[in-house]
Amino acid sequence: MDAHPLLHIVLYEPEIPQNTGNAGRTCVALGARLWLVRPLGFRLDAPQLRRAGLDYWEHLDWQAVDGWSGLLTQFPAHRFWYFTKCGQRPHWEAEYQRGDVLVFGSETRGLPTSMLDSQPERCLRIPMPGPVRSLNLAAAVAVGAYEAFRQIQRE
Repeated sequence: MDAHPLLHIVLYEPEIPQNTGNAGRTCVALGARLWLVRPLGFRLDAPQLRRAGLDYWEHLDWQAVDGWSGLLTQFPAHRFWYFTKCGQRPHWEAEYQRGDVLVFGSETRGLPTSMLDSQPERCLRIPMPGPVRSLNLAAAVAVGAYEAFRQIQRE
């Protein structure tokens, strides 16, 4: 486990193992650490999880924590960015730094309003000019994480 990963990707109460597996694959590609906030909608030994992550899952730096408070104890001094359709700024306007924490909500509920209301300036949206309400969780992780990666690589 890398002591200082490029990014931390947090999936808050994910429900679909394939999305988590694909997000994990993106994390391996970028050198990011994946955090899973319980409760999860699947077992961590689910075959779909490993199938989506393919043979990369063994290379994934990941951790599961019990609830949001369990995650916060791991990051006393890190910067959080919350990805939500309610965000006022597009995700590319954030100024990402190495070690930032990118938080994505569950597939059906997103992130809790209380979490978003606590730091509205940290809430980001991925613009979608078409008729869809939201992107697939794994796709949203890839879009957000690669923009952060692009900016960090310019530092």
